[in-house]
Amino acid sequence: MSAEKSASWSYAEQLPTEDEVLLRARERSHELGVPAVSTGVAATLTVLAAASKAQTVVEVGTGAGVSGVALLAGLPGTAVLTTIDVDVDHLKAARESFADAGVATNRTRTISGRASQVLPRLTDGAYDLVFIDADKPSTPTYVEQATRLLKPAGLLIVNNALNHDKVANPAARDEVTTVMRRVERTLREDERLHTALLSTGDGLLLAVRR
Repeated sequence: MSAEKSASWSYAEQLPTEDEVLLRARERSHELGVPAVSTGVAATLTVLAAASKAQTVVEVGTGAGVSGVALLAGLPGTAVLTTIDVDVDHLKAARESFADAGVATNRTRTISGRASQVLPRLTDGAYDLVFIDADKPSTPTYVEQATRLLKPAGLLIVNNALNHDKVANPAARDEVTTVMRRVERTLREDERLHTALLSTGDGLLLAVRR
């Protein structure tokens, strides 16, 4: 990355101003040792959620609720977020973050379990937006399920799509990088979808169901 490009990326990442709710959610993430989406990604999630006007949302990988709070900030007041995480401590922290944000309890559904087992139980074509930010080796499975879950014009968002800039480096062939390349290629070649790749954060892969 050129110095100019790096400076522009840093500027864009630092531009959003986060409120106390998101900052406390980030503190919970730090205490639990769980990575949180970057400031730029959180702001982008809020904008995408607002633009989509989604009513039904699925999040794969809850963490301490940073991304969930960002999504809820952009969603209509009647929207419901279903968030899935295998760690009950993460879900507890996320519920605290949602409460901090003043989100009514009937607007969030926290599910403890492996997403590979939970997602197949969700209804086909019933969701407006799916956000994936979980264990990267399982991303192809999550993406396949997410595509099934999306309504027409539904939005899929995959975090860490550039895997620390390794995806763009042909010499990088570790497992996660290879998986993310395969996911991007699969979505790009899927005639049911329009796709785009943003460099925000560690990369956001977007796909809209036709």
